[in-house]
Amino acid sequence: MTTKPSHDFEVKAHARADATNDVTHLFDDFMHAFDEFKSTNDARLTAIESKKDDILLDQKLERLNAAMDSQNANIEHMLAKQMRPNLGADHGLVAGGNEYKDAFSAYVRKGEEKSLSAGSNPDGGYLVPAETDLDIGRRLAALSPIRSIASVRQVSSAVYKKPVAISGPAVGWVGETDVRPETGASTLAEIEYPTTELYAMPAATASFLDDAAVDVEQWIAEEVEVAFAEQETAAFVSGDGVKKPTGFLSANQVAESSWSWGNVGYMATGEAGALPASNPSDVLIDLVYTLKAGYRQNANWVMNRRTQAQLRKIKDADGNYLWQPSHQPGTRPSFMGFSLVEAEDMPDVAADATPIAFGDFRRGYLIVDRLGVNVIRDPYSAKPYVLFYTTKRVGGGVLDSDAIKLLKFSAS
Repeated sequence: MTTKPSHDFEVKAHARADATNDVTHLFDDFMHAFDEFKSTNDARLTAIESKKDDILLDQKLERLNAAMDSQNANIEHMLAKQMRPNLGADHGLVAGGNEYKDAFSAYVRKGEEKSLSAGSNPDGGYLVPAETDLDIGRRLAALSPIRSIASVRQVSSAVYKKPVAISGPAVGWVGETDVRPETGASTLAEIEYPTTELYAMPAATASFLDDAAVDVEQWIAEEVEVAFAEQETAAFVSGDGVKKPTGFLSANQVAESSWSWGNVGYMATGEAGALPASNPSDVLIDLVYTLKAGYRQNANWVMNRRTQAQLRKIKDADGNYLWQPSHQPGTRPSFMGFSLVEAEDMPDVAADATPIAFGDFRRGYLIVDRLGVNVIRDPYSAKPYVLFYTTKRVGGGVLDSDAIKLLKFSAS
């Protein structure tokens, strides 16, 4: 692959998205930027070995890191727009169409409430049509990094209770004629996941709502999806459980050598606020193998982009980069062969912080969605705008604490 001059990437990273909607071209630029990144980092490492640190190489590397992050964000934004389904822009205009959809459209546009009793809420407001609810959920899975890798359950009650086996029944080997002693029973625990209210309040003008070409259900879905995704992702990572889900970083953390059920284990880097200066990949390999084999099969790394930028520079003993880009647009990069999920709400690298998580989040973290998205139309509070107080109920918490491990940047 031919290497382009580095200044091309530093300029084009922010301009290409405005110039074209061609995701393939963006991805091609990203791959060229990664080649330039590797060449620059190799030169930086050579300079360090020669004890001739070059600050210009460090600055160039940071610019390339920023360019790659920008290109990746542009690719994800375009792919998200492309996957946005058409909910049927003319369904509200067709006579004899779905009765509830038509009635909901009339409620959103004009405040008319007839024929909506089946979807009414005693607290006020109305449930969005099922297709819109499904679309919001599908888009949240694409936009929310933790939701995309965790287990998700839909419930109809305010609290979801799940029994969990802490230990299985006692078993053993016996001969054909041996006495079968009674085995001990398995130990069960019940974990509760209360659902709490998440809201967004998009606004529209009356003239916008009067436009017959506007698909109001799709408009609401598009307006609330990003707000919902940002808020719930922050809660899934570090929520304290008070009027929000409990994040996996908020679980009680203990050194892996002292791990017990209900705690999330961590490994220390051995240095406060940093990876070891010598062979930094060793501690990451150790973290991978703190996870049992059954969990490693579906494991993901979770970190923010600033931490990822540091890991891009690390090589193995054979000189191969441990971070590798995705092979096609829309797929995740990998680190040490495992998928890497970028979650901006993960903490930055700092003393005693846990900026890197590794685990099988499908088994380790549970998200609970209460069925239905509720909309209250408010034409009075912000005249001349009409506000749409849109709510959904979400819960979440650690399901299997042995399925998630953390890397703590501390001396011990």
